[in-house]
Amino acid sequence: MSTLNLTLLTDLYEMTMMQGYFKTGNRDVAVFDAFYRTNPCDGGYAVCAGLDQMIDYIKNLHFDEEDISYLRSLSIFDEDFLTYLSNFKFSGDIYAIPEGTLIFPREPLVKVVAPIMEAQLIETAVLNIINHQSLIATKAARVCYAAQGDGVMEFGLRRAQGPDSGTYGARAAVIGGCKGTSNVLAGQMFDVPVLGTHAHSWIMSFPDEYTAFKKYAKLYPSACILLVDTYDTLKSGMPNAIKVFKEMRDAGIPLTYYGIRMDSGDLAYLSKKVRKMLDDAGFPDAVISASNDLDETLISSLKLQGAAINSWGVGTNLITSKDCPSFGGVYKLAAIQDKATGTFIPKIKLSENAEKITNPGNKTIYRIYDKENGKIIADLICLVDEEYDTAQPLLLFDPKETWKKTLLAPDTYTMREMMIPVFLKGKCVYESPKVMDIQKYCKEELNTLWDETKRLVNPHEVHVDLSKPLWDMKHALLDKYHFE
Repeated sequence: MSTLNLTLLTDLYEMTMMQGYFKTGNRDVAVFDAFYRTNPCDGGYAVCAGLDQMIDYIKNLHFDEEDISYLRSLSIFDEDFLTYLSNFKFSGDIYAIPEGTLIFPREPLVKVVAPIMEAQLIETAVLNIINHQSLIATKAARVCYAAQGDGVMEFGLRRAQGPDSGTYGARAAVIGGCKGTSNVLAGQMFDVPVLGTHAHSWIMSFPDEYTAFKKYAKLYPSACILLVDTYDTLKSGMPNAIKVFKEMRDAGIPLTYYGIRMDSGDLAYLSKKVRKMLDDAGFPDAVISASNDLDETLISSLKLQGAAINSWGVGTNLITSKDCPSFGGVYKLAAIQDKATGTFIPKIKLSENAEKITNPGNKTIYRIYDKENGKIIADLICLVDEEYDTAQPLLLFDPKETWKKTLLAPDTYTMREMMIPVFLKGKCVYESPKVMDIQKYCKEELNTLWDETKRLVNPHEVHVDLSKPLWDMKHALLDKYHFE
């Protein structure tokens, strides 16, 4: 499949800053961190997604003749800079957290170590790609959690904000746990299951509902899910569906995957009535699928009401993450490499809002697990040259309320470095797994969360701590830039 050239998918100020660096002779190697500040949907975690598309973007980063001509037409870029762009190729390093991994606020998801012009250029596209897919993957994980093991289908394409949002959103939704998508293009591009039944128009196109059901069952006997709410769910749809199922059974047609779908009405009440009708007719294994503006909150409520639904179709509220439509990721300069020594000089952005004060330096992340049960204890952001020994005690402290401390005894915990090299010296060194493999990994990741963190309302916060050397570095810079 051809890849769209996304080189100009950037904000203009990235280009003007690039020219500024070029004109002033700034060829410094810089460290930029992409991270987010708060979990979407007031949740306890997020799911990282979009890395494969970010890799594709970096691999194909170049300015073709058409790009150069357009930039020249803006009359703000000089010819020597445009000549530089015509030979542009990303040459830096990128480290990232793999797709499907659980992530938490303030920790770098992507770290770019590259000449500052290169690092500056890619800011907008990196955020665009990672923000969107991480948002939808997180929303999907929440919806699937609410479904309590039932299958969840993503079918929000027609309500998505454009083809890319619908297609890459479908990819992210599958990563987050959806068993498939209605989006055929996403199925082709990412080798994920495509799922679907029929619309009300199928039934309305026939003289009567029974005939519509019978024709559909004949065409798709091994995937026969009948939409029963076109006219009247209990008085028309269900009797006709049961009649067709009986005819299939009497004809010796295996009822491998069959059932009904409801798209309107009181789903809790109707599903219980429908379940009894199916059971009484001898179809206890028939699937009851539901759709109709579902999200994790409504699914959770229906579960509490004892709804007899075991398959969920979720569209608009998932593909748009309707209650939380943006991820809020940012991209901040963290360090500049000293040309003479090769060491990184930490940089910090200050703010009157403590949440917006950045963590300086060239960093990595360790995830700390309880050795006995494999659950996450905390994440630790530290400098790349720090070393840890799990045979030694580990003191963790809250970076804001520093008197809150936890001392982990030796050999009671394990540590895992979260960031992996993706590009080194401009060459991609990472091969992305298939989407369904990422989904499997994401499910394993979710099992490392405590139940209290998974809950939809007021979840327990996973602590993201700073190492003592990083905390000291940050506060030395805060003191340095404190003006009376």
